[in-house]
Amino acid sequence: MASDAASAAPVPATAKPAPAKRRGSYNCGRCGLPKKGHVCSVPGPASSSAAASTGGGDKAGEPQPQPPPQQQTKPRRALQFDDPSPPAASAVVLDAMPLAVAAPPLPRTPPRKKARAEVVDVEEEEEKEEDEDDDGGPPLPWVEVCAGRRAPGEVLVDVLRRLSPRGVAAAAGVSRGWRECARHLWGDAREVRLRASGVRPVAALMARCPVLARLVLAMDSDVDATLLACIAFSCPNLQSLDISLVNNAANRITGDELSRFVSEKRSLSVLTLDGCSSLGFVNVNSSSLSTLRLSGLCSLTKAVMNCPNLNELSLIFAAQNNDSTDLVALMDSLGRTCPNLRNLHISSIRLCNEAVFALESANLRGLRMLSFLQGSKITDAAVASIVRSYVSLELLDLSGSAITDNGLGMISNAFPNTLTFLLLAKCTNITSFGVQVAAAQLPLLRLMDCGQSICANPQPEAGRSYYFGDLTGGIKFCSKLPVQRKQQTTCQKLIIKHNNLKKLSLWGCSAIDALYVNCPELVDLNLNLCTNLHPERLLIQCPKLKDVHVKGCRDMLIGAVRNQVLNEFAAIEPQLPYKRLADGSKRVHVPHFMIEQLEEQEKLGRPRKSQCTVHPNW
Repeated sequence: MASDAASAAPVPATAKPAPAKRRGSYNCGRCGLPKKGHVCSVPGPASSSAAASTGGGDKAGEPQPQPPPQQQTKPRRALQFDDPSPPAASAVVLDAMPLAVAAPPLPRTPPRKKARAEVVDVEEEEEKEEDEDDDGGPPLPWVEVCAGRRAPGEVLVDVLRRLSPRGVAAAAGVSRGWRECARHLWGDAREVRLRASGVRPVAALMARCPVLARLVLAMDSDVDATLLACIAFSCPNLQSLDISLVNNAANRITGDELSRFVSEKRSLSVLTLDGCSSLGFVNVNSSSLSTLRLSGLCSLTKAVMNCPNLNELSLIFAAQNNDSTDLVALMDSLGRTCPNLRNLHISSIRLCNEAVFALESANLRGLRMLSFLQGSKITDAAVASIVRSYVSLELLDLSGSAITDNGLGMISNAFPNTLTFLLLAKCTNITSFGVQVAAAQLPLLRLMDCGQSICANPQPEAGRSYYFGDLTGGIKFCSKLPVQRKQQTTCQKLIIKHNNLKKLSLWGCSAIDALYVNCPELVDLNLNLCTNLHPERLLIQCPKLKDVHVKGCRDMLIGAVRNQVLNEFAAIEPQLPYKRLADGSKRVHVPHFMIEQLEEQEKLGRPRKSQCTVHPNW
């Protein structure tokens, strides 16, 4: 009995072998030969039943294996993925044709499933990026940019960073992947420049930028304290704020609201605000503020800047005759409240010598840039005060003042080793001699602006009307006589010879009739409205000159400028060998090494040396 059981034990193992998985094979399932044009000679299901009956000699008490279900008699397809072949039939196949002899099955990679294979590769690459990512945040997924083509999310974020906020908002509506990239961009944005028509779009954008540090707004609508409250709530780490107005928008922020905003923003370091006509007073208290620029000011009753770390202060007042701002008190308080001030820019028609004297008593020895604009009452006495107070000025702007050549001489003697920028536009009392001496005594000068200073016919001041009674008792209106300014000679010669000067502006200098400019580093020359300059008395020797502005000049002068600055071969022709032809012309022999250099530059795609551009039109 035990021997019978032992003999019967291996029968189920041989009767039920593990069938080989051959789904999707082009070979015959019975003999293993290719199916195309093949008639199989291996017996079908009848042999399987006979084989099953041969094993029926076992004793009656032992369990018999289950008979296999009868196989379908219809012919099989060439590609049949749901193979219903039973284990017994597979055993017959293995008996008829061993597996080692049968042809190996083809790999299961149908052509229509290549896209799924790409997804697998992308997932593997993303897993590698996750392993290499040390930031702790999830990496961006690959995003479909067009039909069947995708790009890494980091690349798309870098592209979106170059768009405007409107473009990024439009891109976020393309798909889920694009929206995720836009959200990632807003989350990491450090600087945003936006033109908005109200507070609502600004609030919607600020909510997406938790780490925003610099915000530049151009507002099309009126601005009030609501905008400041929105910015203060949505941007806790804001460091720089710039608000400008376009399309006649108004600024309704008061001085109290501005003072509260600055005091609450402990991280704010730069504040620029346009159209500050409704402030009334300025009382700024901040230990973090380093730059303050306010424009459009008018009639300030009080101006206190208690900012110990303030480096730059710019106050631009509206050109209104009814302005009642006390600039003397403002200048006097700057020394006590802003000891670290380096750059000071004030533009007001109420600037006078007394305001400059008050700034001298403020003891701001560290000033580097000083700019007083529209101060028609500033004279040489104020220049003497500036020279006594500051020894290391790098920029001095006295445009619109009444200084003369004596004041210009004091400036040249006081700052020969520091002054880099000198702006004297609309200073009608200076002459070409003073400008020439200043250019010769300031060797570090890089920019010089003398626009509308050397004029033949200066504009008289606007006359004011008053009335008096005549002999008949009537009223007679008369106009005040215009103030007589110092008349300059019409024919003046100007010689500028400087080694470091890069920009020279002589626009509107109608009194100059002869000009000689020898500046090896000069790149920009402005000769607009130089109506009396003679073409034959003009000489420009500036090899690095790139732009010459001659708007409003005579055609002969424009032609003379073009002949001098656009002649490329004027300086190199005498150095090259040439021979005289029969007709008297010259044929220049260009050396071979110069031709090779030009060919190499053209092959490498390097641009040739840029020529000077003459701008004759407005």
